[in-house]
Amino acid sequence: MQRIGVFICHCGTNIAATVDVKAVAEALKHEPGVVFSTDYPYMCSEAGQNIVKDAIRDYHLSGVVICSCSPRMHEATFRKAAAVAGLNPYMVEIANIREQCSWIHKDIPQATEKAITLGKAAIAKVHLNAPLYAGESPVVKRALVIGGGIAGIQTALDIADAGFPVDIVETKPTIGGKMTQLDKTFPTLDCAACILTPKMVDCAQNENIKIYSYSEVTDVKGFVGNFTVTIKRKARYVDETKCTGCGICTEKCPMKKVPNEFNLGMNNRSAVYIPFAQAVPKVATIDPEHCNMLKKGKCGLCAKVCTAGAIDYKQKDEFIEEQYGAIVVATGYNPINLDKFDEFAYSQSKDVITSLEFERLTNAAGPTSGTLLRPSDGKHPHTIVFVQCVGSRDTSGCGKEYCSKICCMYTAKHAMLTREKYPDTDVYVFYIDVRTPGKSFDEFYRRAVEQYGVHYIKGMVGKIVPQADGTLAVQASDLLDNKQLHINADLVVLAAAIEPDKSARPLATMLTASMDTNDFFTEAHPKLRPVESPTAGVFLSGTCQGPKDIPETVSQAGAAASKVIGLLCKDKLTCNPCVAHSDEWMCNGCSACEKVCPYGAITYEDKEFRMPDRTTAIRRVAIVNEAVCQGCGACTVACPSGAMDLKGFSNSQIMAEVDAICK
Repeated sequence: MQRIGVFICHCGTNIAATVDVKAVAEALKHEPGVVFSTDYPYMCSEAGQNIVKDAIRDYHLSGVVICSCSPRMHEATFRKAAAVAGLNPYMVEIANIREQCSWIHKDIPQATEKAITLGKAAIAKVHLNAPLYAGESPVVKRALVIGGGIAGIQTALDIADAGFPVDIVETKPTIGGKMTQLDKTFPTLDCAACILTPKMVDCAQNENIKIYSYSEVTDVKGFVGNFTVTIKRKARYVDETKCTGCGICTEKCPMKKVPNEFNLGMNNRSAVYIPFAQAVPKVATIDPEHCNMLKKGKCGLCAKVCTAGAIDYKQKDEFIEEQYGAIVVATGYNPINLDKFDEFAYSQSKDVITSLEFERLTNAAGPTSGTLLRPSDGKHPHTIVFVQCVGSRDTSGCGKEYCSKICCMYTAKHAMLTREKYPDTDVYVFYIDVRTPGKSFDEFYRRAVEQYGVHYIKGMVGKIVPQADGTLAVQASDLLDNKQLHINADLVVLAAAIEPDKSARPLATMLTASMDTNDFFTEAHPKLRPVESPTAGVFLSGTCQGPKDIPETVSQAGAAASKVIGLLCKDKLTCNPCVAHSDEWMCNGCSACEKVCPYGAITYEDKEFRMPDRTTAIRRVAIVNEAVCQGCGACTVACPSGAMDLKGFSNSQIMAEVDAICK
């Protein structure tokens, strides 16, 4: 018979305001096997933990039930306390009477009754608990960063500076991400290239960093400390070890009418190209969809003019398999597709552009060499309308319900820089709310209004209609003056919402990482573990986790790097003992569990069994690699014979909880 101690936490008033804590302690005192039951205002505090430790020693407890908040919060805390007192930490059970009880009920008797029921269920499980012992697994002291934007770059640099090797995998031919396309950054109006380029160069020159550009992750296996990752290096048709980045091939290539994706299709590039002058690595890439040599077997001019002999038309995709101890996701974002927003005439007029396209028009390295010109006729616009929240905070189903966070500030930046460089231009900004929560952000916005004379109008644009004279008729509302406005604009700039990169969803599947309904990666805990994924060993950096500006992205990148460094500093990791195991006598070798295991922890072996009649038989049975198993329980659900079970969460333990609840 177990000797069980029950400890009820008030959690201040979080629990005690809705649950009669003392009544719960008194009721659970009379449950079979319970020899001690008490309550305390803050059980997770040092004093509260000491109560648990003392009770374990004084009452010779063999099991502990803590009725408190979610086990995600303090299960590890109470397990450590039990271990210090000499009790196996896996003999501790948490009954969540905060989130599952006090926070969702207003009626005290009802909440108290439910708390008692949850406590009884936990006690029933503890009766069937058995001591578990954690094993150890080695740590591969190498990190992988997926994504080469500012988040990935900063994360990689911080990990490398700590002395650990790190690989960056970037789908584009160069690292740098969206920041390479920006002109200035708010709120200090620093040159984006001046900030980013030195970091890109540092990555290329750091002996601990290896850059896999023009590459993608195709498969991830393993577990925390021991990931096996397959990386596909797409064929550039240029030998990176030979290319000097001189650019002669890009100049001589006859195919020069390929839309330039770096400038968002606003000008053209050649079929062989270097994305921009500061690209890292500065290596040419041949676009196989537009190269005459690769498509038709004719031309080959770039190979003839390449003095380094770097052109290789026979190059194939290459697959590399590497081992990593930790993985950082930094896949970034993209502006949403505006094709659904017909009211803004984005697909009807070249002079309706996105904010990122506006960035390229004002960038010295952009299609107009930094001169603000209308895309339709190349003339200078004298009236510009900026429209905020296009696709953000949108409940209609066309856009995103969340705030994209950066739009208010970059629109203020665009408006300010336009007025500064072209004082003869009238600038209007239509907004729902102006959100400026960052350091010096509100001052930045007020400068745009007070110093530069930008017209901020609270209201939304209802429709934009292209006119015969080339202007754009903007129909909008002014909510403060309660009137309708009609503005003839030369240029309209839409602050498009941002969304996770399209690679995020398939990558999350490979990593068995969690995502929210908007395809942003979900953190393990929004307050206590904001840069960790619920999947051990996978960390989050930048806008893959949610909308962020550059300062916040860099901060999170550093935080993710510190978590990775803390992991890689360890020689061994303690394994989770709550793993699957197979009853070999019940296993029928059907492979159902092997097929559903996301970690590849289950294999099959032929084993010899001695039968009751003393004969022997060879049977195929499942074998669980406990170092790889993460205790997800998928195999126990899939097993048709009931041979698979989960230590610490066995079928009998779960059914005991169900029986206790149903009594």
